[in-house]
Amino acid sequence: MDSVTALYHAAAEHEVTDALSFDYGSKHNHREIPFARHHAEKLGVRHTVIPLGFIGEHFASDLLQSGGDVPDGHYEEESMKRTVVPFRNGIILSIAAGLAESRGCEALMIAAHAGDHVIYPDCREPFMQAVSDAIRLGTYASVAVLRPFIHMTKAQIASRGAALGVDFAMTWSCYKGGPVHCGTCGTCVERKEAFALAGLTDPTSYTSH
Repeated sequence: MDSVTALYHAAAEHEVTDALSFDYGSKHNHREIPFARHHAEKLGVRHTVIPLGFIGEHFASDLLQSGGDVPDGHYEEESMKRTVVPFRNGIILSIAAGLAESRGCEALMIAAHAGDHVIYPDCREPFMQAVSDAIRLGTYASVAVLRPFIHMTKAQIASRGAALGVDFAMTWSCYKGGPVHCGTCGTCVERKEAFALAGLTDPTSYTSH
């Protein structure tokens, strides 16, 4: 729901040419990528899927199909560190920067937000500032890294998405990647909290409430 909202946010403020998805072997890639394609097509934006099979093959994380079970619990609990994919954002931002320059884009956007900061070091602003500087210095076009949600909560993102007309029923969060959202993993718990705190109706079906 963060990335889809970022896509609509970008489309409202910039000329958007491309939307990127990365298939890196997570348990939920097969569930989220079709929704990404749906929203890109709705906005008339080219959607590209970048395969990163080496991550699923070589990296250690319970988020990956090659890892253990995704833990249940709150997003900020220590157990959620098991879902960290090492340096994922560093890798995908580097690829996105190369693709942006190849396709004549001036900037790329990522939906990292304040709720990610506790668990994911590559979602924190010091990292984002550093990688932004590296991408700007390492591209002829001085490609910028936009992170409009970096200081926002997921509830604020939900509110922004609602204001932009995002159909959140057509988004995916659950890390377990089952037929419906599990309702108990960290991202499901955070998703439910976001809608509640934003005062929005949650359109999501969950296995467990």
